Amino acid sequence: MSTVNTDNDIFASLGLVRELETKKNDELGQEDFLELMITQLKNQDPFSPMENGDFLAQIAQFSSVSGINQLNNSFADLASSLTSNQALQAGALVGREVLAPLDYGLLPADGALRGEIDLPASTGNLVLTVSDASGALVRELQLGVQPAGKFKFSWDGLDDNGEFAPPGVYRIQAQGIYDGEPTALETLIAARVGSVSLGADKQDFKLNLDGLGPISLNDVAQIY
Repeated sequence: MSTVNTDNDIFASLGLVRELETKKNDELGQEDFLELMITQLKNQDPFSPMENGDFLAQIAQFSSVSGINQLNNSFADLASSLTSNQALQAGALVGREVLAPLDYGLLPADGALRGEIDLPASTGNLVLTVSDASGALVRELQLGVQPAGKFKFSWDGLDDNGEFAPPGVYRIQAQGIYDGEPTALETLIAARVGSVSLGADKQDFKLNLDGLGPISLNDVAQIY
């Protein structure tokens, strides 16, 4: 009575070396694949041999999987490199001023609140309003007719009564007159970068602006 071969005997009968048993699936290389294919050729049924197209399909499939793995590794390396470059760029901004799309800014103790307005077309009258944290109007600046383009502004901290407003965060709003109607305009505010932190997804770097909170690195419009 014949005995049944063990698993090791089955692999040995196919001509497979023992080292292949200890390799992980993702460590199967080109040489291992060719050895498996040769073993398959040696042990195929001579009365029903495999077609050449079958071997070509196997080779193409193996090459495709190998290429995809290499591509994934390349993308992973590229993502890591981009993240490192962003970290260096973000870190270099600490202590510098940036211009970002904000509707609030920090008035320092001895200085001015600066910003910029991008006018899509010339306006009949540009108005800039400054409000405190409670929403109360502090200053209204009538800036008159302005041409299309970038308009830079600076608020020295004086309120409508000619007195200095206390340092702190103020809301800045701008509007222009287009076709006879007041139209809200986006404001860009200058602020100092105090520190940098990594976003929750470990991809988006946050710039922590002094007194204003975090913004995305991608939101920076200009660096001073």
